[in-house]
Amino acid sequence: MVDKKSEMKAILVKMKEDALNEITKAMKSGANTVTGEPSGDIYDQASSERDRELGMLLGDREREKLANIDEALMRLEEGEYGICEECEEEIPLGRLKALPFARHCVKCKSDIERQQAQTKRFEEERVYREIAIGEEEEG
Repeated sequence: MVDKKSEMKAILVKMKEDALNEITKAMKSGANTVTGEPSGDIYDQASSERDRELGMLLGDREREKLANIDEALMRLEEGEYGICEECEEEIPLGRLKALPFARHCVKCKSDIERQQAQTKRFEEERVYREIAIGEEEEG
């Protein structure tokens, strides 16, 4: 376990450094492209805006990844790392190497995602039914 713990800690620390570098790079490129004066034609402005929004989205993903890495490092220190939060079985090393901040084994994660998909589908169907009922009342 000590070898696994030190190996996974090294992987997580490296991922954290990479994520911080990506966030810094995104912030610098965003600062360089933002100006008070619109430049170029409308297409250039739209392209610049799209690039800025994409940079912000990627920055958000990196920040989320960073939070997941920090949580995994905390679980590692507390001795809870590598244990599925759902079934409390040990998460296989292969999964941890592929996704070092994994909180669930593959089976439990698959079950969770299936449940989320069913819930989302149910919610979408409910919204569509409400829209259809609303349209009938108007007519």
